[in-house]
Amino acid sequence: MANESQLRIAVIGAGASGLIAVVKLVEAGFDDVTIFEKADGLGGTWRDNIYPGLTCDVPSHAYRLSFAPNPDWTQICASGEEILDYLKKTAREFGVDRHIRFNEEVIEARFDDHRWYITTTSGAQGAFDIVITATGVLHHPVYPDIPDLDRFAGDRFHSARWPKSYDWKGKRVGVIGTGSTATQIVSAMAEDVEKLVLFQRTAQWVFPQSNDKIPADVRQQYRENPSHLDAEYRQLLSKINATFAASLVGENPRARAKIVQACEEYLATVRDPVLRAKLTPDYVVGCKRLVMSDTFYEAVQRDNVELVTEKIVRGVPSGIEIAGGNVHELDLIVMATGFDTHKFFRPMKVTGRSGITIDEAWAARNRGYNTVSAPGFPNWFMLGGPSSPIGNFSWLLTAETQFNYVLQLIEKIRDDNLAEIEPTEEACRAFEGRMAEQIPRTVWASGCTSWYVDRGGNIASWPWTFDRFVEDLDRPRWEDFRIVSRAGSLR
Repeated sequence: MANESQLRIAVIGAGASGLIAVVKLVEAGFDDVTIFEKADGLGGTWRDNIYPGLTCDVPSHAYRLSFAPNPDWTQICASGEEILDYLKKTAREFGVDRHIRFNEEVIEARFDDHRWYITTTSGAQGAFDIVITATGVLHHPVYPDIPDLDRFAGDRFHSARWPKSYDWKGKRVGVIGTGSTATQIVSAMAEDVEKLVLFQRTAQWVFPQSNDKIPADVRQQYRENPSHLDAEYRQLLSKINATFAASLVGENPRARAKIVQACEEYLATVRDPVLRAKLTPDYVVGCKRLVMSDTFYEAVQRDNVELVTEKIVRGVPSGIEIAGGNVHELDLIVMATGFDTHKFFRPMKVTGRSGITIDEAWAARNRGYNTVSAPGFPNWFMLGGPSSPIGNFSWLLTAETQFNYVLQLIEKIRDDNLAEIEPTEEACRAFEGRMAEQIPRTVWASGCTSWYVDRGGNIASWPWTFDRFVEDLDRPRWEDFRIVSRAGSLR
């Protein structure tokens, strides 16, 4: 049996998933763990995004690390700033900071002689027995393809690159995009700008989720009675799984009908029939990720807010020209156009067994077995890997579920003194086949374009309930893995 100190483990990314990995690895007796983080601080998407109105669309008490309960959330859905503070506090309390190497972007990982050789922006980092990617999917901004947008003479930036302390009040603002980010920005800025123009390509279904403050006495009760806090956590997760998550994958039609009704009733609060028609989607509820807000329709009906559905033709020095020749004069353009959710840890160059690269292995589509590993890449584990659950659910619980599974693989490497473990090609194909059979039953297959769909038209979400996710990732099926002993023999 190998001593756990002999295993050197690299974690790529110091967002929430990276924190989960380090806390649980150390708890399991692995201490030679290094997080490589490309930025100068931890927090991932909650570090990068600081735009006005930023909140999580999952209720606060369901969006937490299971091992770090937080009685101090101040509103039903926490702000980005509050979540970042929570992650920083958790990292301090669990001693994660000592494992992090900031400003170290991994640019290459190469597998050779049972080990991964990592190179970062500061040079070669040596060999690691195991690599865990915890890079998330919301970190590669997508910019709109608009001719001459760089000719605009005012301020212009992506919502994920919002300048710190930027003063936007009183300005004429154009927002490109209508997803969750754009909805939050419009709701937060509308009252305090001179003019706001929302450029809409596709209307979104909006679920009227309130975001009330959590009273101080309730927070105090949670502090004094941790069991009440745990009960709230379990109840919220159960409710979300049984309603939103289940309805998206073709289960619980009654819950789906209630969600549809709530969206339609909220849309009906738009008084102007012309504006209401523009805001009405041409696809079924849930085909795109539901937008959560009970303030957006109020904001978009303000006198100083205009919804533009005509195609953007080009950027001009004074603003944006739309089809028909009309120019909207602006001081600021915000590109709330989302992220490339299918790049994962790329553009990192990853070379696995027998010299195959991840770009070659994933040329047709991103491939993974049980969302956490891929054939041809031994000892390479992914939190938030291909086909991870991303349909209106808690990313933190997804990552924890995945890591609990990954930890069993790592412990087997340690306890059985193994050199390599990876899923077989046959197991991966069987997993993909099961998904292919199930995906047509999901709402995502009903005929819209969304960030759940990759460039090849493949739906890249977990197509079952989260309960099924937990069940399938409870214990590894060892017969699905190619296992190599230290002696070099297959097992």
